Amino acid sequence: MKYIQEFRDPEKAKFLLQGIEHLTQQLNATAEKPIRLMEVCGGHTHTIFKFGLEELLPKGIDLIHGPGCPVCVLPMNRVDDCVSIAEREDVILTTFGDAMRVPGSRKSLLQAKAAGQDIRMVYSPMDALQLARDNPERNVVFFGLGFETTMPSTAFTVLQAKAEQIPNFFLFCNHITIIPTLRAILADSDLRLDGFIGPGHVSMIIGTEGYDFIASEHRKPFVVAGFEPLDILQSVWMLLKQFEEQRCEVENQYRRVVPTQGNLAAQQAMDQVFQLREQFEWRGLGSIPESGVEMRPEFADFDAEKVFAVRDIPVVDPAECQCGEVLKGRLKPWQCQVFGKSCTPDNPIGALMVSSEGACAAYYNYGSRWREQAEAEATL
Repeated sequence: MKYIQEFRDPEKAKFLLQGIEHLTQQLNATAEKPIRLMEVCGGHTHTIFKFGLEELLPKGIDLIHGPGCPVCVLPMNRVDDCVSIAEREDVILTTFGDAMRVPGSRKSLLQAKAAGQDIRMVYSPMDALQLARDNPERNVVFFGLGFETTMPSTAFTVLQAKAEQIPNFFLFCNHITIIPTLRAILADSDLRLDGFIGPGHVSMIIGTEGYDFIASEHRKPFVVAGFEPLDILQSVWMLLKQFEEQRCEVENQYRRVVPTQGNLAAQQAMDQVFQLREQFEWRGLGSIPESGVEMRPEFADFDAEKVFAVRDIPVVDPAECQCGEVLKGRLKPWQCQVFGKSCTPDNPIGALMVSSEGACAAYYNYGSRWREQAEAEATL
């Protein structure tokens, strides 16, 4: 496919890896004292393991897998509320495929569907709106989640529902925002990070200027990256080059897609429909101020939280689940006590094992180094 294979060229990958190896040596980075880079986006995590990039990088580069998978940070109580809405006889509940398998305290949406609830997977919120048009006697609820990447499509759908005055379409809003999340990560004094591989799809919407505080206030270099193997390798090289030249900037490797100002039409739609919540709970990370959005009062007629009186009662994760420590980079997935044992993609205990973009699922499906490292650590 044109414009795909160009970013998977083995010779160019070798050239970049040689440059990364050289810079790693120049910076005196070793396995004992590595340069720690967090790839924020789950899409990057997936690519890193699918193409074996972590195994190709020098031992002096330690990749930390961040909280950029929106399915992975969805707290149990929000799943419970969604199941409760779906259990109403007058409701057709719709959502994306990954969200179907996220564990709640009682059951997942997939288990609720197996029990007889009318829960349908859609590819777009517009599909849910069409279901509302086709089923005027039923209430159609779209379980919306994701960062700013998916937020515009949800906003445009709500605006369309309002324009058409469709009374049986509702949004259960669980959209989250990236900048407060990064602020929370950087505020964690126990977490040592040297730089960031920034999210490409989110940045396509919000632009790059919002990350400036990371370089100016926290003195961490930040490179927005694409999702192909060469994108990620080039981004690692760019970060190392900043270290070598003693610079600290926000750079944009993904310029073919990400404009500096982002997508202004998408931003306008999001601002029109959504406002920041005071607090939003993240699975494994706790409550982060202004990290989620809710519908503005003028769209209350489409707000499932208000129409269906969502309870939103906090639920504690299973004690054996260590997703929070993995999300913060304190543990590698294989160091979790249930990883690959009682927690697998077929039987996920933690949300990081559900989505293909989750760090645990990526390690489980594509990783081989983790098995070697786990065995090595077991002999110590």
